[in-house]
Amino acid sequence: MAAAKHSAWKRLRRLLRLRLVIPVLRSPDAADYTARGVAVGLLVAMTPTVGIQMAIVAGIWAVVRMTRPSWDFNVVVGMLWTWLTNIFTVPPIYYTFLITGEAMLGRWGEAGGYAVFSERLMKLLQTDATFFESLWIYAVGIFEAWGAPMLIGCIPWAIGSAFLGYWWSLRLVHRFRERRRGL
Repeated sequence: MAAAKHSAWKRLRRLLRLRLVIPVLRSPDAADYTARGVAVGLLVAMTPTVGIQMAIVAGIWAVVRMTRPSWDFNVVVGMLWTWLTNIFTVPPIYYTFLITGEAMLGRWGEAGGYAVFSERLMKLLQTDATFFESLWIYAVGIFEAWGAPMLIGCIPWAIGSAFLGYWWSLRLVHRFRERRRGL
């Protein structure tokens, strides 16, 4: 059993490195261009918008390219980093948003426990409908159930993860390129 757990964690680390880190390292673009992609991807990933996050990143990219070309970012890297939140990571991340939002609003203990939250969220996510219908049901259901606390609670996480993601990826790319030049 312990070997299987170790193997699962090892596979997960390898998958994260393959899908998230290697595209950052292999990007031929300027380090800050790639780091901005990570920042935008994480900013959007840390919002309750699973299902449309990649489209949001593409929309932000299009607006930025038209209005502020100097702030352009690697849209592919940005879209990849939205994958951090997915059907498996949504319950704990959204619950964290909810608890943070309740604390910011001065409400304590109104969310109920994690098990109740997770069960209700999974019911919302498992609706049998077309893609666009399910997005609507999901968005309305989330807002009706948890509304303002979840939206407010995601703000510090989105900003903080975007900042840390930018800083981390910028350092990672610079170090990687310095090592490559030294070889």
